[in-house]
Amino acid sequence: MRLSDFRNALSAAGDARVEFLLPDGSKVPAHYHVTEVGYVSKDFFDCGGTRRRDEYAVLQLWVANDLNHVLIASKIASIFQHTVRVMPNGDLPVMAEYQRESITRYAITSVTRAFGTLSIALSPVFTDCLAPDRCGVDGACC
Repeated sequence: MRLSDFRNALSAAGDARVEFLLPDGSKVPAHYHVTEVGYVSKDFFDCGGTRRRDEYAVLQLWVANDLNHVLIASKIASIFQHTVRVMPNGDLPVMAEYQRESITRYAITSVTRAFGTLSIALSPVFTDCLAPDRCGVDGACC
């Protein structure tokens, strides 16, 4: 999902409760906090020697022991408003970070609204060989 679409979905949902759906079918506990929203840019070389850049917007979810804490869409939208100065554009993909065994990054793939709840689906992000034609090992990196 692109940042502009994500922001629009949050803004349109107003006081809807926001839930995050993990790939295994479970949900991030309802009392999560959004501890960071930011822009990430990574310059790197792939295993074939090609210089690349990866850019995305990210929000970090954190769960504390304050069980009555609940975020609504307009609150998360207001947090995103602060990032306008650091986001280069609204076409960035949006990711979420969440603590499991370690910090795990997920792609935000869809947002649906029903019965006063905005449901945000998270999908896993995988590593991949970016230069299979240069590695010579059937798609596996050197």
